[in-house]
Amino acid sequence: MNNNNKQCTRIFALGGLGEVGKNMYVIEHQDEIIIIDAGVMFPSKSLLGIDYVLPDFNYLKENKHKIKGLFITHGHEDHIGAIPFLLKEIDIPGIYANMHAGKLIERKVEDRGLPAPNMVYYDESTVVSFKHFVVTFFAITHSIPDAHGIHIKTPNGTIATTGDYTFDLTPIGPVTNIHKMAKIGEEGLTLLLSDSTNCLRPGFSMSESKVDEALAKVFSECEGRIILATFASNVYRLKHIIETCRNNNRKIAIFGRSMENNINISIETGHIKDDGIFVSPEVAKNMKPKEICLLCTGSQGEPLAALSRIAKGTHKHISLMPSDTVIFSSSPIPGNALSIATTLNLLYLKGVNVYTNSILSNIHTSGHPNEEEAKLTLRIFKPKYFLPVHGEYLMLRAHAALAVECDIPEENTFVMGNGEVLEMCNGVITKGEPIIINDMFVDGNRVGDTHGTVMRDRVIMAADGILVVIANISITETKIIGRINITTRGFILINENIPLLKEIEKVATNVINDSLSKKLSIIDIKNNVIGEVNNFIVKKMDRRPIILPLINEIKEQGF
Repeated sequence: MNNNNKQCTRIFALGGLGEVGKNMYVIEHQDEIIIIDAGVMFPSKSLLGIDYVLPDFNYLKENKHKIKGLFITHGHEDHIGAIPFLLKEIDIPGIYANMHAGKLIERKVEDRGLPAPNMVYYDESTVVSFKHFVVTFFAITHSIPDAHGIHIKTPNGTIATTGDYTFDLTPIGPVTNIHKMAKIGEEGLTLLLSDSTNCLRPGFSMSESKVDEALAKVFSECEGRIILATFASNVYRLKHIIETCRNNNRKIAIFGRSMENNINISIETGHIKDDGIFVSPEVAKNMKPKEICLLCTGSQGEPLAALSRIAKGTHKHISLMPSDTVIFSSSPIPGNALSIATTLNLLYLKGVNVYTNSILSNIHTSGHPNEEEAKLTLRIFKPKYFLPVHGEYLMLRAHAALAVECDIPEENTFVMGNGEVLEMCNGVITKGEPIIINDMFVDGNRVGDTHGTVMRDRVIMAADGILVVIANISITETKIIGRINITTRGFILINENIPLLKEIEKVATNVINDSLSKKLSIIDIKNNVIGEVNNFIVKKMDRRPIILPLINEIKEQGF
């Protein structure tokens, strides 16, 4: 921090700006840092071999002595999924979470074999005080229990973040505490951070009670087995499904580990009370179709999730029957539309009845605010400055435009990227010097900023394959020993392309002989092979496989 800005409060994101996922926001004042959320993002199809994308923790590692606590708005993966990885790097003094999120966090950490975190459970009445910060909470309506927004008082002004929320006036769970939000606004709010995910959708989001009515109608009309896929974390939806099954004399079999975990935790925390309705998969197989509902993961078309395996016919417990009804009680997360379409096509091919969310079948509603809810939030809080968060850039930009419509000056709105910094000094906010950050990848057992070259090579191999040139050479005799061997994977079929492989072999032979005559090093020979073979293949086929030369030097044996 510049000497002139030592008294300023800094606000920045390590994830969540320009993307849907890996939410992580940092507020820093002098020798204290508080963190809000630590989520993961699931990789796009271009990130081959990557399991999760994490926020960059390096700034926090460098300033770990300043960290006072990690505050969690709610228990979705894009807000808590990175916590086990964070705890491997940094000893967090306290993780402040509501009861449901806290139980999910404890289980995640336990599954990774890490020591139990220092959990501090909060509710709406909780006040957490540090030297520079005072943190309080307000209840919000979301698709997971105990969700809260967070209000922070700092020496330079006040900050509020909504977390993910809706204004559902007839929810299954608690109603967003508009009165507490309004009080924060009346007292004067310097900066608001608010959810942008659905800001391109007009009007208000549909009430969860309308989804209940639509699902109840589908259940009452089905005579066969029902297979229902929804978000495992949507506990209020799960509660209604349980109630609907009870009303229709159906038992429930659970498929998918995340579904089991969320239901078990919901039973533990008291959000789900009727655990007698659940039966094992083995029992479900012997029940009449109209007596069972199979509740499973896979609403986003995840390849290894239960519904995807059911659709492919590879699930060990479930085989589809023509009388089955499959319900997608969800909407696509950005980037998942193709995977969902693949699963849907497989289901339609099997001839089952399929329900998806549409204007004719309201079997899902979002947990994020639509355009009018975003405007209402801005009017209630009346912030001096506004930072839209949790969304791709078109969502952030649309949200900023809504703020201008709601009388926040355009110069007081900030559409920013991860690592860009706001400095709040005596109630005035300006942009500061950015922090250099990179996405961190979970690649099997490895966590790090997987090098761009590695990711580029994976994309090339996926598209054009790999070609290996194997040659034994004698440096002293400057000649190739035996014949060069050409082999490929994912490039061409060897048996059907013998003439082409002979041409490639000839190119490689010529370049190696030429390099040996010039007495070049092994490294230079390899580089020449890559260059010449690549040029030949590009001209011949307009393809660019990875060229891998394996040049083995055979030395003369002494006697």
